[in-house]
Amino acid sequence: MSQAGLQIFTLWHREVVRFFRQRSRMLGALLQPLVFWLFLGAGLNASFRPPAMGPHMSYVEYFYPGVIILLLLFTAIFAPSSTVQDRKEGFLQGVLVAPISRLAVVIGQSLGGTTLAVAQAMVFLILSPLAGIHLSLRAVFCSMLVMILISFALTNLGLAVAWRIDSTQGFHVIMNSILIPIWLLSGAFFPSTGTPTWLRWTMALNPLTYAMAALRETLYPASAQVISGLPSFWLSTAVTIAFGVLTLCLVSRVASRTATL
Repeated sequence: MSQAGLQIFTLWHREVVRFFRQRSRMLGALLQPLVFWLFLGAGLNASFRPPAMGPHMSYVEYFYPGVIILLLLFTAIFAPSSTVQDRKEGFLQGVLVAPISRLAVVIGQSLGGTTLAVAQAMVFLILSPLAGIHLSLRAVFCSMLVMILISFALTNLGLAVAWRIDSTQGFHVIMNSILIPIWLLSGAFFPSTGTPTWLRWTMALNPLTYAMAALRETLYPASAQVISGLPSFWLSTAVTIAFGVLTLCLVSRVASRTATL
């Protein structure tokens, strides 16, 4: 393994180990999306039927992919927050003065957050039969690849904020102000079909809309009703990859301009 690869692996390993040592953080990351899914899904199941659901789909099933994205969002909020803590404890300063590139630091942190997000989402996939979704191995594999792309982009976005913020509270406020609105406007909660023109255009400009479409198409590969009106899978995947590359460039630029001390 090259020196840069070892540095990235070390930072990745640290992020993963630290997460699994914090049991409350593990439970919170899984329980919050589960509560959203059970209560909102059950509450809106009888009264809210978007056209994309079709005649045989419950809202609990329709909302299921949106909850997976929400789980990835929560991890993208909590995982980079450790960067703020690392700065206060002096660990980040120690890393930055070491002979290691800041790009390697960013990639190690990002891969750590991505691993944690995808691992939790894969656990959540076990509940898919409760939503009426029976996944094949191919669907699970394709969904995992899409979730990796989504998590990587969202973690990078969180890191770009964390590298410039000194307060954990301020970090959470900013991230919630960014991530929750783009989640609501991604098609996770309601489809763009039938919405006002201005809202439909807003959703079309939201990169998370395409990530949501790609995930929905991997979970429902045989349902023409669900995927009708969505961007094509390849377009959605391409936009999600571009979103990940853009956020990686953003956090790399922010990290390179951040003072060592």
